[in-house]
This record gives sequence, structure tokens and C-alpha cells, in this order.
Amino acid sequence: MSIDHQSERPSGTGVSRRAVLRGIGATIALPWLEAASGAPIVRAAASAAGGYSPDGFPMRMAFVFTPNGVHYDSWKPEGSGSDFAFSEALKPLESVRQHINVLTGLTADKARANGDGPGDHARASATFLTGKQARKTSGNDIDIGISADQFAALQLGHRTRLPSLELGCENGRRAGSCDSGYACAYSSNISWFDEDTPMPKIVNPATAFDRLFGAGEGTESARRYRRRSSILDYVLDDARRINAQLGSGDKGRLDEYQTAVREIERRVQRAQELNDQPSAPSDAAAPEGIPQVVSEHIDLMYDMMLLAFQTDSTRIASYMTGTAGSNRAFPELGITEGHHHLSHHKGNEDWIAKIKLIDKFHAERFARFVQRLSETPEGEGSLLDHCMILHGSGLSDGNRHNHENLPVVMAGGAFETGRHIAHETETPMCSLYMSMLRRMGCDVAEFGDAMNPLATLS
Repeated sequence: MSIDHQSERPSGTGVSRRAVLRGIGATIALPWLEAASGAPIVRAAASAAGGYSPDGFPMRMAFVFTPNGVHYDSWKPEGSGSDFAFSEALKPLESVRQHINVLTGLTADKARANGDGPGDHARASATFLTGKQARKTSGNDIDIGISADQFAALQLGHRTRLPSLELGCENGRRAGSCDSGYACAYSSNISWFDEDTPMPKIVNPATAFDRLFGAGEGTESARRYRRRSSILDYVLDDARRINAQLGSGDKGRLDEYQTAVREIERRVQRAQELNDQPSAPSDAAAPEGIPQVVSEHIDLMYDMMLLAFQTDSTRIASYMTGTAGSNRAFPELGITEGHHHLSHHKGNEDWIAKIKLIDKFHAERFARFVQRLSETPEGEGSLLDHCMILHGSGLSDGNRHNHENLPVVMAGGAFETGRHIAHETETPMCSLYMSMLRRMGCDVAEFGDAMNPLATLS
């Protein structure tokens, strides 16, 4: 009996795990259904193939980057192991404590100057997933290593429709110098296909929606979408046809899934409609289709990632909530100054208070995402059980521009959770990536500046 790794089922039986509803120019991938689960022996064989959970579901891996570091003294938790207290900045994660680990002591040595002078923000993002020293240049002779997500995509990307998914909330500049002589490509990307090829991220939610559900430019589906007509209308007949093959449990899952997709599509359309309205001068430069409220944009892109994992459209994702050195303001928090500007607080208590609010804001958005993953059923557990989600920054304290003791939170069921894992300072961040890559089933003997995985993860 052969195993179809893209379908997670015995070849030729049941409803495919990667079954799609095909309409006019649109494809809707399905979430996990009991009809596609396969016999225990088949799922055990899938697990043995690597990159699968013990119950036979594929592992997913994501890397979330936040810019400008944190106010570390108010970010670091107290205590270690399972007996720890969340810090002020991480308090929003209390509700998902059982699903996360806080990791301290990890270091990105190659993000330090190492003789190259200023440019910590550009190096923070360039090195974040590569563990390599970026060549200091503002020209086209960029040199940086392959990123952890693309290392995995090269080995595992053939198993899904999309080898990987790159998301973001700010485009950043694509040419010129952005940080003390470093090319803007370094500041604008964390995902690198090879030493000089960044993987462009999707910032517009409508574009991300089209990428997931096959509504390409120029198709009738895309034109209908721009006229605010639901893509799902094209596939309702196919959905009803598949429904006839499903049990009551699967029908309920499919109905909940379609409702969720419709809700996300409604939010995407709402963002476009708001952008179509006349803007105040302060909003005149807002990109078309981008939600004007920061939290709405961040949450919507998180939800796109959830759908991508739920439908097994991809198992590998990266997400930049902001470009390196982002000077975005947060009006919904009452903060009109730019984030980067505030991060250079030099001990100013008012500025520190605002940085603390921004740090807590990012924790709130991540906690919401983790909670949603934990509430999304998959098999006998949840989608989160089959995920590894890293949330962190390439800077530690934004005021000091240091790269040791990076602020890192891990969520998901791949490793034992509910802990603050305190490592010795100078432990390579790339050791964490080696642990994640091996858990995904990748063949990796070393990565970046690390020779061994973390012994603390099991």
C-alpha cells in the first residue's frame, strides 16, 4: 500500500486530504476530514517517513519576526522551568501558557558588527533565519545564507501545493541603502532562497487570499473578487457534491471551515472598501487594500497562515509583522510616535512606557493566534498540536542594539511546553532552528553558526 504524502491517505481510497473544490479559476483546499484519515497502519507509515506527528499528521513550522527588539527588563520572565511567572510584556500569553515555551539566552552572533560597524537593524533581520554574516553593501552584491524556512522548503516543499508562504505587514524599500550602508533587501526580508535571493513577502491580505485559493490575476474569479463577489460562490456546487460523501462530523467541520473562509474574505473586502473611501491627509499613503488599523492587519495575516496550515496548502511559513527598523506608529494604543524612534529611549520613562505597550501588543496578537490554532480541530487534537511557531526578534533590547538574549517564544505541540527555558548566553539561535528542522524531518548536520540542536527541547 503506497502513501500519498500530499494527501495523507492510502493512494486511491477515500476523500483526499489535499482534496480541492474546483470552481471557475478558484481552488479551495479542504481541512482534515475523517474520511481522509486512513487506516492506523497507513498513518503510522506516514509518521515514520519523517515530518509527521506520532498520530500521522504533518508537522507545520512558522517563523514570526517583530522589529526593534523589546524592553528586555520588562520582557524577561521570572523563574525557570514550569515554575515561572510571565513578565509584564508577556502577560497576554498567560491564557495559552500550556501551549508555549519562553526561551532566553539565545544569541545571533552574526548579527553583531564583527568589524562591519553600524547597521544592527539590517543585520538583525538578515541574520534572523540564516545565522550568517551579511555582506555590507548597498548594491547588488548581496551575500547572506539560505534561511531556515527555505532550507526546509527545499527538502519538504514538494509535499504541498505551496512550498512555503511568506507574509508581512510592511513592504519596505526594495533598492538602495536602508541602514548604515546595508542594502534595503536585508531590512525588508527574513526569508532567503539562497545567498542573494530574498523570497518576497505578501503584505496585501487580498493577494494572500488569492495565493491560497487560486484566484490569480486576470482570471474570472479575480475579476469577480474585485467586484466584491465571494470566491466561494463558485464552488458551492462542488462543496455540496463532496458533502454527500461525508459523515456528520466531517460535514460539520466543512461547514465551520467554509464559514471561517467567508469571514476572512469579508474582512479582506472590508479593508479594500475602506481604502476606496476618501482618505484624510495622514492616511493618504496607505497602500490599497491594507487594513488601516494595525491589529486588524496583523491578525488577518495570522489568520491567512492558519488557513494555509489547516488546508495543508503549505507546511512552512515566515511572517514579518514589520520591517527591520520599522518606524510604524500605533494610534490604537495612543502612540503616535514611531516604534524605532521610541526604541531609542535612552532611559526616558515616557518612551519606555510606550515601548512596553508595543511589546505587550505583539504578545496579545501572538496569543490570539496560538489560541485560534488550539481551537482548530485536527484529528483527536488540534492544529496547534501539529505546529511549531516561533515568535521573536533579531534584536534583544532595542535601546542597546544587542543580539544576545534574544526575545523568543515558541508555541505548538512538537516539544514539551509550559516552560521558561533559560539557556547560557551565547547559545546559538541556529541551534533552535536545527531542532525545528530535524523535527520537520529535514536532513541537517549543521545550520548557520550552530553545529548541534538544543538539548533542552524534547
